[in-house]
Amino acid sequence: MKSILITGGAGYIGNHVVKALLEGHATRLIVLDNLTSGFADSLPKNVEFIQGDILDETLVSNILKTNQVNTVIHLAARTIIPESLQNPLKYYQNNTVGTLNLLTACLKHQVEYFLYSSTAAVYGKQTQGKIDETATTSPSNPYGHSKLMSEQIIQDTAFSSKLKYAILRYFNVAGAAPDLSIGQRTKEATHLVKVAVQTACGLQKSLPLFGTDYPTPDGTCIRDFIHVSDLANAHVKALHYLQEGGEPTILNCGYGHGYSVKEIVKAVEKITQATLPTTQAPRREGDIAEVIADNSKIKTLLQWQPQYDDIDFIVKTAYEWEKTLSKIKS
Repeated sequence: MKSILITGGAGYIGNHVVKALLEGHATRLIVLDNLTSGFADSLPKNVEFIQGDILDETLVSNILKTNQVNTVIHLAARTIIPESLQNPLKYYQNNTVGTLNLLTACLKHQVEYFLYSSTAAVYGKQTQGKIDETATTSPSNPYGHSKLMSEQIIQDTAFSSKLKYAILRYFNVAGAAPDLSIGQRTKEATHLVKVAVQTACGLQKSLPLFGTDYPTPDGTCIRDFIHVSDLANAHVKALHYLQEGGEPTILNCGYGHGYSVKEIVKAVEKITQATLPTTQAPRREGDIAEVIADNSKIKTLLQWQPQYDDIDFIVKTAYEWEKTLSKIKS
């Protein structure tokens, strides 16, 4: 029986991709995760879990061979931009070299389909409004560079082999599963919505506003927030597209409109019916004023239609999940 290997599948996005695949009647799923930011107990019991690292070439090769893996969904990565500026080699080693190791094993064991978790950070500072997939790629931090280098390695590998790929460039992922069965458990998370709802739950003293002098209407950064379940569904659709003979592709995963940091604060206050404490903080190095996706390609190519394009719903699921998580911890 052919299997699907999901690297980083015990993490936030990985959990939701696993859930979406199972709901789409995927038969055999194997998760490989080093548990740096993932949680093995968040996975369903019918999913095989292997604790290990993509940098372990022997382990990866054995998994692909033993389990007759024909599809790899590669989500494992380090993703914190400020950390990448402080420790770039850590990011190139894990994200770029890790992808290289994985692809080497994929070719050796004739994996057919490869889905890659990339990022809008590959675009860097764009002067245009919405960013489409043909926009110039010019990352402004090592995290973005590590992912863009991986994209190039994937494309070059596919050109010289039979490997079919879909590269999904995530914009800002947020929220939790609508049934609250899973959500973000990342330790010391830096995601805006996550930190905002943690603050609303009393787990943080205040929400830092990193820069209020950006060239935006209210002075704070604007981001395109996508609900994690819509993103997970995009992976399922991308896999079906490849399985049905679709050509290798790169796709933006976002809603095509953005919200500022202050607008997220207002959304949290609306959902919680309470004032969210905030503090002024300096700009973070590597941050960009505005990042919004042109998502017309993914909608056309995959017939992808978001179900949860509503900032109040995104915040509500994140908040309700955080309250649930707080009760579990207590």
